[in-house]
Amino acid sequence: MGRIKSGSAVLLASRQDEGKALVVAGLSRDLVERGLDAVAWIRAAAAPVGGGGGGRADLAQAGGKHPERLAEALEAAREAARAW
Repeated sequence: MGRIKSGSAVLLASRQDEGKALVVAGLSRDLVERGLDAVAWIRAAAAPVGGGGGGRADLAQAGGKHPERLAEALEAAREAARAW
């Protein structure tokens, strides 16, 4: 699979499975070069679900114990992205 060479891209995905929440965040290389960080973004999303996160500047993931709060996690991620 090749890399997309045009435009900026962001990805935020979530899943609820077996009583746990999973959130994944990705940023295109140009956004990382501008100083954005997927780890900081995912940590904002992880707080509402009671979890932590980590990864690289371009791709990070988080898990949590409160999947019922995924909507809050996604809203926290939206707010963090708006602050960019």
